[in-house]
Amino acid sequence: MGDEERWSRRRRDWWFDIYEEFERMNRMIEDIIRRSFRFEPEKIFEKVEPGESKVYTYGFSIRIGPDGKPIIREFGNVFPGRYGPEVKSEMEPLVDVIERDDEIVVVAELPGVEKEQIQINATEKSLTISVDALGRRYRKELELPSAIDPKSSKATYKNGVLEVRLKKVGQTTKGEKLKIE
Repeated sequence: MGDEERWSRRRRDWWFDIYEEFERMNRMIEDIIRRSFRFEPEKIFEKVEPGESKVYTYGFSIRIGPDGKPIIREFGNVFPGRYGPEVKSEMEPLVDVIERDDEIVVVAELPGVEKEQIQINATEKSLTISVDALGRRYRKELELPSAIDPKSSKATYKNGVLEVRLKKVGQTTKGEKLKIE
């Protein structure tokens, strides 16, 4: 075997060694990823007795904001967690916040509840919507884009859709519970 043949063989072996090393590293990375993202539903989701049902909801809405950038809002009771999905006991309703010149309109989807079960609390910079009914629990806290006057605000509820109209003002500080019409 001449020097040239030995050199040629060594070059081929070197190349195949690197290829095998890359394959080994790829398998190791895939194994790490598989173990990192593995989750066991029985450890995350609550146990449900026979005859019972548990609703898991996740969704999002996308719309274009006034600045031309997309606004993505999540809703439901399943949220991404560090070790897989996390389930909350309260569902976060789908909510849209529309800012106009003299008012802020908040529209929330609250299906399956009665008007009397809805609690709305407004302060100058925030709005909290909550429902604690049999089989339905909703909660959403919103930071409002402008200061509002809670006393002059109006709320209506029809066919599972809550609409809250909040009048803009300069400065108010006291929180106010709103009545739904």
